[in-house]
Amino acid sequence: MKLKPDFITQDVDGTQFLISVGLESFSGIVRSNKTAAFIVDCLKEETTKEQIVDAMCAKYDAPRETISEDVQEILDKLNGIGAIEE
Repeated sequence: MKLKPDFITQDVDGTQFLISVGLESFSGIVRSNKTAAFIVDCLKEETTKEQIVDAMCAKYDAPRETISEDVQEILDKLNGIGAIEE
């Protein structure tokens, strides 16, 4: 899976914004917290949920199950706005 090219990110004062610039049904801006921004950055390259979870486990000190649930929640939200191509 990967972030669709119709979505770009912009970092402003340490906050990442995900912006729809294409003809998707979602036309808006998503402000990401640090966890969501990390996931979005992973999605800039072809990846899998497990690869994202592995990268987050290496960076954050949290139980793998919790990280996996958090990643799935963010992926569901990004899928909901049409930001991810499978």
